[in-house]
Amino acid sequence: MPVLPLIDLLILLGWSSVMLAVALKAIWMTTVYRPTVLSLTPQDLLLGGAVLLLFALTLAARTWVKLNEGRLGGTYGRGEQDLQGRWASEEARPSLTAVDERPGRAVRASAPRDA
Repeated sequence: MPVLPLIDLLILLGWSSVMLAVALKAIWMTTVYRPTVLSLTPQDLLLGGAVLLLFALTLAARTWVKLNEGRLGGTYGRGEQDLQGRWASEEARPSLTAVDERPGRAVRASAPRDA
């Protein structure tokens, strides 16, 4: 199941709840009328919106960590072996050479060139 639509839905619900709480609080402050939405006060809506946004953030962070756990290293997965394998493949790769403008000279591509 894709997680991105769920994260988007949580963000939409969270910000909608926060905006509704702001609108209700503005009505509460400017009039004597005390409206509620499904018996939820502005403070309840604000708290619910904050919880939804924090849950969306947590879900996005967990998804990111799960996708990158092999590349991050550390104690999760095969991170250390992947880094060692990448280092070994770079060491085994033949060095690339570039021809200098002066005849008969070749320099390594990674070495800085003389000015």
